[in-house]
Amino acid sequence: MNLKKIVYLFVVMALAALISACGAANGGGSSKAIAEKKINENLNVSILSTDGKLKNGDQQITLKFTDGSGNPVEMKAASLNFKMPAMGSMAEMNDAAKLNTTGTPGEFSGPLKLQMAGDWIAQISYEGKETGKTTISMTAY
Repeated sequence: MNLKKIVYLFVVMALAALISACGAANGGGSSKAIAEKKINENLNVSILSTDGKLKNGDQQITLKFTDGSGNPVEMKAASLNFKMPAMGSMAEMNDAAKLNTTGTPGEFSGPLKLQMAGDWIAQISYEGKETGKTTISMTAY
């Protein structure tokens, strides 16, 4: 092999590695459940992230609605807000995820920035065949 071919091969391999790393960093992997809640016999909700953890700071979050068998449940709209009640002189905090629909029925995804680590209450509102609200207590690390 001549030097030109070796350099070309090295550049191609480096670009492939870079593209792969960027895809994983931008949510190119599968999501893992952070929390799940059975709302009723026909409706469950899950909060997911790429690493299965709720973190202090910026992250990508997914809200997913399924039936009792794990099949997607179509929703027209959903919202997700994280609330930390007031403690002492610290005021109540509210951090909302900016959710958008995805190509999957019953699934919404978007960025979230939590102000600090600690105990949060995820407040979920949904509108579809069923409409309602629910909460899930969670801890951010």
